[in-house]
Amino acid sequence: MTGTTDAKVDSPERIGSFLAEAENELLELAIEASRGDWVYATYISPDTEDLSARATARLLRGFALRARSAQALPVQRASPEEQRKILLLRLGTPLAAPRDALRTRELSQLVQSLQGIYARGRYAPRGSSGALDLQGLSRILEESHDPSQLQDVWEGWHRVGREMRPGFQRYVELANEGARDNGFADLGSLWRSRYDMTPEEFSKEVERLWRGVRPLYQLLHAFVRRRLAEHYGERWVDPKGPIPNHLLGNMWAQSWEALYPLLVPPGSLQVHPFDLSRVLQERHTTPERMARYAEGFFTSLGLPALPSTFWERSMLSRPRDREVVCHASAYQVDLAEDIRIKMCVDITAEDFHTLHHELGHNYYQWAYAHQPFLFRDSAQDGFHEALGDTIDLSVTPSYLAQVGLLPTDAEVPDDLHWLLRQALTKVAFLPFGLLVDRWRWDVFSGEVPPESYNASWWRARREYQGVAPPSARSEADFDPGAKYHVPASVPYMRYFLAYILQFQFHRALVRVAGAPGPLHLASIYGSREAGQRLWSMMQMGQSRPWPDALEALTGSRQMDPSALLEYFAPLESWLRDQLRGQTIGW
Repeated sequence: MTGTTDAKVDSPERIGSFLAEAENELLELAIEASRGDWVYATYISPDTEDLSARATARLLRGFALRARSAQALPVQRASPEEQRKILLLRLGTPLAAPRDALRTRELSQLVQSLQGIYARGRYAPRGSSGALDLQGLSRILEESHDPSQLQDVWEGWHRVGREMRPGFQRYVELANEGARDNGFADLGSLWRSRYDMTPEEFSKEVERLWRGVRPLYQLLHAFVRRRLAEHYGERWVDPKGPIPNHLLGNMWAQSWEALYPLLVPPGSLQVHPFDLSRVLQERHTTPERMARYAEGFFTSLGLPALPSTFWERSMLSRPRDREVVCHASAYQVDLAEDIRIKMCVDITAEDFHTLHHELGHNYYQWAYAHQPFLFRDSAQDGFHEALGDTIDLSVTPSYLAQVGLLPTDAEVPDDLHWLLRQALTKVAFLPFGLLVDRWRWDVFSGEVPPESYNASWWRARREYQGVAPPSARSEADFDPGAKYHVPASVPYMRYFLAYILQFQFHRALVRVAGAPGPLHLASIYGSREAGQRLWSMMQMGQSRPWPDALEALTGSRQMDPSALLEYFAPLESWLRDQLRGQTIGW
């Protein structure tokens, strides 16, 4: 490091030059780390893992050194913009570097190693001809109705966590050390400080939002539990208890959409014949064409077409010659216009929706690319995740018909059909989105010691989700490691916030667009007015506190679950009728 990195910055005249130098240096380090991560994720090898870890370590150390130097700045005499930059510099990245350079390097290598274990995870289910990766195992969970097979697949994938456990414990030690060296009680406290409020205030805010949506989740849970008990029998499903995870059609029970055909009560809702996956497959849709559909949504709003480099450099299909991280991610490799997606696209409705979500990240990144380096991010991380999901809420039957994917003679889905499918994705996710970081906050604070990692994980899963493992688990297992974001050290609360914010965004944009129909069937596709409102908010980046950005888009300064409840109001009423006299809760 050069210049003022370790020098005392004690005059207001030097604040601007210090910040300019810091931003230039950190931009270079961030680009280097981004390129290293891209190469590693798309070409896993010991060499790329090491190169990426070294680049990440340099970035972490760069942020840490600058943040510690910034403590000498006369903040009270800085401009509002400079004060915000100093705050963001201190918050830095989701991983804070310890003072010792060797320990920073060890921390970075640990995270890369844990990601590698996850990416290489395989399991050969009983009766199969070979080992399957997570995508293959997940497909069995979605399609099979054999509870013994589902249990075998679920347990097989969760073995991936066992190898991670020692490394994760060391990661917690080093990550907490880095957070303390940068002025925070622990890493969880640092993460909660990134929301323009104190950690304690943020914890209370999260609980407020959860209390608002929990009754709706409990109704959906009770309905699903009853139908699964009827289908599998009470040997597998206790009609008054938690639901076994492996029966919910998803490795982490975070989405229940695959269960839809089992859930429709005879004579109440009709299984709609339209199958987007089948239509896409019958048309021999390619991964690139899937992405073109998503791009077309954004250009219909008046936003620019993706740069040519997106199509040249993105990874949309799994390569045949090497290991890659297939988990869908959006990149801004040069922190400017080199935006890309890394994803192993399947020709399914799920990946059709995922591509709309990922391009939301890319367009957000592109919108704030003109900002100074420290402002090149979303107003808060929940905004980044919510943006793409807001677009996805407009992927309605009317939109699919407009782009030629819903046949003109297809029956339009009724409200309850549409809402039930949406709830199995959107409402079912809410407690999982909350508990992953709730659990990690307790791990980082020491409230959950290493000898209780797995037991505390399942206590949280039961408390918030009302789910249980299919078989006895022990501390030899490390089931949190079976979820990508845990070994990758990616904060997860952003997803919970996004599932609240996306409905708030959607309601505001639908009103701007003047879109017809109830909120759950309205689409902003083709609205230049909605596109301009969205683009203006995205261009702010994180130059202002997130309530300012929220107000610019929605007119409100507070996150509000009422839009989600309005969206699902017809379904909530229907669920209450279906569950009269039934046990709610577990």
